[in-house]
Amino acid sequence: MQKQVYVGLDEVGRGCFAGPLVVSAVILPPDFKDERIIDSKKISEKQREKLAQYIKDIALDYSVAVVCNKVIDKINILQATKQAMHIAISRLNNQYSFIAIDAVKLKNFYGCKINPVNKGESKFQNIAAASIIAKVYRDNLMKKLHLKYPEYNWYKNKGYGTKEHIEAIKKYGICELHRKTFLKNYV
Repeated sequence: MQKQVYVGLDEVGRGCFAGPLVVSAVILPPDFKDERIIDSKKISEKQREKLAQYIKDIALDYSVAVVCNKVIDKINILQATKQAMHIAISRLNNQYSFIAIDAVKLKNFYGCKINPVNKGESKFQNIAAASIIAKVYRDNLMKKLHLKYPEYNWYKNKGYGTKEHIEAIKKYGICELHRKTFLKNYV
């Protein structure tokens, strides 16, 4: 039986206090299997960097979509996640038979079957690959943004609500890249 070509979708940065949400869509070859490609949170930054390039090299197709903090504040994080997922999928050129998503339910995809799966990175290799690409993309973006706003130490915390980040917000206030709706209890 021939394996199906499908899209794996995952997001990174959903719970962050600052910066964008990033979604990646990945289509790997149908018979592809590599035990190194797992949930991005379970591998080191150095390994993610190497694997992200490897995934890009072997993927049949991949894309990245970014939704900024202002849109997140305007439409809420769930709607921003769905918007980014639609954008990422729309940027793919290859054909696919279904979409596998880590936990988010999408609708209206032109009759394509959508499979939302809890802990999808451990069940679908394409979701794990998407998680790696999205994580590396967002982490690198936050490192660049750190240069403009070093007081928040985004190089280290990537915009997540660490104790250090919260203390910096209390000391310096928020900047244009913070998600105001996420920070009501801190400012």
